[in-house]
Amino acid sequence: MNLTRKAIGRRILAAAKKDTILTVSLVCAVFSMFLVPPSAAYIGYVDFRVLALLFCLMVVVAGFQECGLFVLMARKLLSGENNFRQLSWMLVMLPFFCSMLITNDVALLTFVPFTILILDMIGEKKHMAWIVVLQTVAANLGSMATPVGNPQNLFLYGRFSIPAGSFFAVLLPLTALSFLLLTAAVFRIPRIPMQIRFDAPAAASEKPAHPALFLFLFLLCLLSVFRVLDYRIVLAVTVVCLLLFDRKLFRTADYLLLLTFVCFFLFAGNMGQLDWLKRFMAEILNRNPVLFSALTSQFISNVPAAVLLSGFTNDWKSLLLGTNLGGLGTPIASLASLISLKFYIKELPDKVSHYLAVFTAVNIAFFLILYAAASFL
Repeated sequence: MNLTRKAIGRRILAAAKKDTILTVSLVCAVFSMFLVPPSAAYIGYVDFRVLALLFCLMVVVAGFQECGLFVLMARKLLSGENNFRQLSWMLVMLPFFCSMLITNDVALLTFVPFTILILDMIGEKKHMAWIVVLQTVAANLGSMATPVGNPQNLFLYGRFSIPAGSFFAVLLPLTALSFLLLTAAVFRIPRIPMQIRFDAPAAASEKPAHPALFLFLFLLCLLSVFRVLDYRIVLAVTVVCLLLFDRKLFRTADYLLLLTFVCFFLFAGNMGQLDWLKRFMAEILNRNPVLFSALTSQFISNVPAAVLLSGFTNDWKSLLLGTNLGGLGTPIASLASLISLKFYIKELPDKVSHYLAVFTAVNIAFFLILYAAASFL
């Protein structure tokens, strides 16, 4: 019996270490239930629209990945005669622009391993930390440009019924400035002439569903995000299409992220029932909502920060700015940043301290500049 309990304890501890944010959200949700006893009101806390659209976007983007669309696009852009600075700029801009539609984590999952492969091919691994850090920053900043670029945008866009024009008016100026800053940062890379050639891609052993299907489903997701189509219709169509054409994509969805959302919905909903806490949080947020939401993101990540703080303020502009800029900072400020870190550790395990030093310096510099710009605007 003791051995069994120890084994269960070790498994629980291992699971907790594997997904710290989920563990924190679960503990917070359970804790809040002691303050506000479970009731039918709990159902109203959960934003099923966000959960459904997140699921649909996850599996649709996984379908695009299965078709090899993003890597094929990158190979086409990077093949031929180049110089190293130009090559680096394209490697950084690929996640910047792609993250606007396929989310920051998927952009990094796709392009960071591709970048490591290229730098190894051309013998320029000494620049890997700088380029991978810039890719990470690029994905986090590019994704803020659209409602589907990252989960917190999708949540806030639906939570406050933000008009599309207002959303883009708030974030596109900072996105444009981010583009200029990233371009300037790439100038640190030397102009070394080089030519890139890729072998012909290997034929897939199992033919995936046609890309047109995923394009169709992605357009349905966008229509739902912009409130043209009911999310339940999109969810039903997506599930039916996957059942008919590509069932294995069900395994690609990040169900732990969805569960994390549910836990924070419960926690935020329960905390919102406590009048004294609402008054306290409202007072803090009124002082400097952008900075407070950015700082909160450094400790619990920007997605949970958006869910939590949305229960205490209606200032959606400040939450959008704060949680998006809050993705700059610590590696957990945006969980997508951990993806790049894991790939780098796998490739250069003895250079982790160097990577973290570069990561911290670049993130702080970008945050200070963009925060100053946001305050001015």
